[in-house]
Amino acid sequence: MSFKSPSFGDRMGASAKAKTTALERFRVKSADPAASERKAARQAAQLARDARDAERRTARKEAEARAAAEQAAQAAARDAERAAREIALAEQAAREIAQEAERVAREIAQEAERRAAILSKASAKAETDTALLAAQKAARDARYAARKTRK
Repeated sequence: MSFKSPSFGDRMGASAKAKTTALERFRVKSADPAASERKAARQAAQLARDARDAERRTARKEAEARAAAEQAAQAAARDAERAAREIALAEQAAREIAQEAERVAREIAQEAERRAAILSKASAKAETDTALLAAQKAARDARYAARKTRK
């Protein structure tokens, strides 16, 4: 032996021996029926966890879909209600405009009747005034003619 206590060959041999020992232990463990049962149990537990996780995700997505549908329905209801209010307001405005138009038409008709009455009174007064003036002129002409005949 040299001054190096484990030589290169010794180290290589120890490494090979460790590898074969590890391989032997692996073969023993893999041949053990309890190990395969534990592995199957772990796989079954993992499958169960995956299934529960999938169920939770599905339930969460369904709940989100229901919530989105409810929100959409509420939004549609709000929109319909707002549209109904706007229609009602428009109808009310149309009724008010129609009433205002009727009132203005009545006022215009009354004003026209009042003016027609004033015009008819004025024309009647003008006729009577004209007749009065004509009668006064005839009386004056008669007086002048009588005066002329006296002279």
